[in-house]
Amino acid sequence: MRTFIDDVILDLIKKNHDLSQLTFVLPSKRAGTFLKYAIPKHVKKTLFSPEIISIEEFVETLSDFQYATNAELLFEFYDVYLKNTPKQHIESFDQFSKWAQLLLQDFNEIDRYLIPPNEVFDYLTAIKEIEHHHWSLDDEPTQYIKNYLQFWNRLKVYYTEFQKQLTTKKKAYQGLVYREAVNAIEQYIALNADKTFVFVGFNALNKAEELIIQELLHQDMAHIYWDIDQHFIDSSFHDAGLFTRYHKSNWKYFEKQNFNWITDYYSENKDIHVIGAPKNISQVKYIGELIGTIYKQKNTLQNTAVVLGDETLLLPLLNSIPNQVGAINITMGLPLKVIPLASLFESLFDIHKSVSSIVYYKNVIEVLSNQYINAVFETETSNEAEHIINHIQQQNKVYLTLEELKSLSSNYKLLIEILFGSWQNQPKLAIQNCIRLITILKTNLDKNKSDNLLPLEYLYRFQQVFNTLETLNASFSHVTTIATLFSIYRELLKSETLDFKGEPLKGLQIMGMLESRVLDFETVIITSVNEGVLPAGKSHNSFIPFDVKLEKKLPTYKEKDAVYTYHFYHLLQRAKTAYILYNTEPDVLNGGEKSRFITQLEVEDIHNIKSYIISAHVPSIEQKLRQIKKTPEIINTLKKVAEKGFSPSSLTNYIRNPIDFYYDKILGIKQYEEVEENVAYNTLGTVIHNTLEDFYKPLEGQFLSIEMIKGMKSKIPATVSHHFKAEFKEGDITRGKNLIIFEIAQRYISNFLNLEIDDLKQGHTIKIIAIETNNKVAIHIDDITTTVSLTGKVDRVDEYDGTLRIIDYKTGRVEPSKVHVTNWEDITTDYDKYSKSFQVLMYAYMMYKSNFISLPVEAGIISFKSLSSGVLKFAKKIPQSNSKDYAITSETLDAFEIELKRLISELYNPDIDFIEKEV
Repeated sequence: MRTFIDDVILDLIKKNHDLSQLTFVLPSKRAGTFLKYAIPKHVKKTLFSPEIISIEEFVETLSDFQYATNAELLFEFYDVYLKNTPKQHIESFDQFSKWAQLLLQDFNEIDRYLIPPNEVFDYLTAIKEIEHHHWSLDDEPTQYIKNYLQFWNRLKVYYTEFQKQLTTKKKAYQGLVYREAVNAIEQYIALNADKTFVFVGFNALNKAEELIIQELLHQDMAHIYWDIDQHFIDSSFHDAGLFTRYHKSNWKYFEKQNFNWITDYYSENKDIHVIGAPKNISQVKYIGELIGTIYKQKNTLQNTAVVLGDETLLLPLLNSIPNQVGAINITMGLPLKVIPLASLFESLFDIHKSVSSIVYYKNVIEVLSNQYINAVFETETSNEAEHIINHIQQQNKVYLTLEELKSLSSNYKLLIEILFGSWQNQPKLAIQNCIRLITILKTNLDKNKSDNLLPLEYLYRFQQVFNTLETLNASFSHVTTIATLFSIYRELLKSETLDFKGEPLKGLQIMGMLESRVLDFETVIITSVNEGVLPAGKSHNSFIPFDVKLEKKLPTYKEKDAVYTYHFYHLLQRAKTAYILYNTEPDVLNGGEKSRFITQLEVEDIHNIKSYIISAHVPSIEQKLRQIKKTPEIINTLKKVAEKGFSPSSLTNYIRNPIDFYYDKILGIKQYEEVEENVAYNTLGTVIHNTLEDFYKPLEGQFLSIEMIKGMKSKIPATVSHHFKAEFKEGDITRGKNLIIFEIAQRYISNFLNLEIDDLKQGHTIKIIAIETNNKVAIHIDDITTTVSLTGKVDRVDEYDGTLRIIDYKTGRVEPSKVHVTNWEDITTDYDKYSKSFQVLMYAYMMYKSNFISLPVEAGIISFKSLSSGVLKFAKKIPQSNSKDYAITSETLDAFEIELKRLISELYNPDIDFIEKEV
């Protein structure tokens, strides 16, 4: 394909120019790379490469100033702000940086367009005073209004003093560099009269650029080549030709010289597809498929470009490109804020932005789990980071001190100190610690350099960021708190990128819209062609009002949109095939409906545009319940479990969901235990059970008395506290939600004891038979040859007015109907209704088989959430009657035994799989 760059080179050769003696000036560095590689295609002899520079580099050379970084400008500006603002009105650096960025952009615009600054600032001050007088109800302005007006008065001072300070250091923001370049153009021409400049592919030029280029053209020291199509320049309303039409009609140079060039490529036949896709991710997934199709058809992706309207789609796009696609060249930087290492420093700043002698456990785990940190702690035999995390979980530590953390490490105390030692709200110490950490991480990565080239590059870029912060803070001392440092660090990360290096002309090109300037491709894929993205639309991030910008001929959103209109249409100009994608789902934050660019293409009716909506292929995935066959190995494991004993809870777990029983008892997989920041419900239950065991265990074989119960009540606080410490480990129960739960535990036990006292006062007798008794009995099942045991701990056995009772404590609410059985077959199938009945009957069955009790007995549940109901007794509902039988007799246990044996037989049956139940 013949590109615009090819045309430029051929024209210069035709005019007998020695290319090696020319200086090419282009809109971007990327275009310069393509130019350099295009020259050998047309020049068949050896020659020195010409000088190829971007417009910004050229202007910097003219001005004799250096571009300052955004961070440098912010620090310098704050220095000026402090010197020229009354003390009572001075804001912190953190607050200042939020509005100073906007003001710096305005300074930049004023200078690039060579506007006399006083005209703008005096105009602004007058406008604000008029606004106040027009809208204010008070004749005398308030102090707040006075301060507000004084701020606008000071803008001119800030601008003047800021320029003076930068000029003494020969550093500048872009606008100041451009203004100085204009001032120096005559001297530069006098010193470089033998040079010839070639300006290639420009569109929108600011006033300074216009003056510089025109002056060189008038001195016959330059040539300029425009890349504009007849269709754009002839149409008075087409924004793609807005700037070029202006330059052609207003530059005196073109009154006598030809305007190179107006071409007619856009009207040629093109295969244009407009594709709507739901959400951004569908766009990049479709692009992945599209690239795969193009590659199969052509076996190459040469002269193919993906242009990202929304540059944040780079990472998902890279993950969507098929593996068979070879060379990819990325002409854009990956923002540092999205690379994995950024999350580590984000976590560290979260810990240290407030001064504290303790560290929250989640912050510790987050840092130690980070892939870079975890790798440092890892050795061939152990991982100290995992050891620390396990200790935190086992000891239920919610807050940790530095000394505790260091005591848990044998070999990495220095690293623990750097990570979790207090930064004392000192930015200097914070920066030093971050740099020390990067050094440690680099040393660890250096051990296996071949696998860690990209992470080492990450570390290098972050080292540069912290070095910049250290240098600036040492020079200005504006950053006085960690919070301010964090704010500046985040600002730096927004503008800093990790630039990719690759073969620039080989394979698929991936780039942002601005990187596409001057370049031509046969196949173009453009993403995110939505209003609010392409073009960006109305936005006014400026101190200068819209009408003032119009008055002073500063660019507004209209001109900025026209810039992107040109870039969009330029991509289509020489392309043979174009795929234009947009998001069909309007999103307030990331663009709205499809772009006006697409509508304009359709209205022009020059090309036959194929429009269609795509949707992601969503396979119909049938949800299959997990099913595990009982292999001989599983049966052997089951036999070992049976020897230890099936508890009521394990059997009801099987009833509830067989797959959970399989994971728990066969595989031995326990649920991951997190730190109990708030007391868990099972911990509360354990504390209550253990407290009542302490109170009642010594009274086995005795009748209760009111005095005994009152004695227990006096011990409630100490006993509950003791068991909370045992179960909740080092968790804090002295405040917040945990204190409430601690008080609830005491209240539950106190209410329970009050219930006992009420029963005794009413003349009932209560004899404690057994407390927390362990039971283990064998059960014979005909089709199982090995030993099967049942095991379980009964909370309480007592004799109430001569009736033996088996009692199970529950801290949750239990409905009376949940301990009533109608059909025996249901007791092993319906977990929700009959699990409580199953448990108490199994306790009665085990105690009867071990000859601990004689029949009949009663069994039931005491629910601490409904103590007023007393013991919720098991009952067998009598069919066709409303009456219930509360006595557990031999007939009751025989009926239960049949169902119990059937359940255990099912467990052992190799023909019945463990099948997951739908939840």
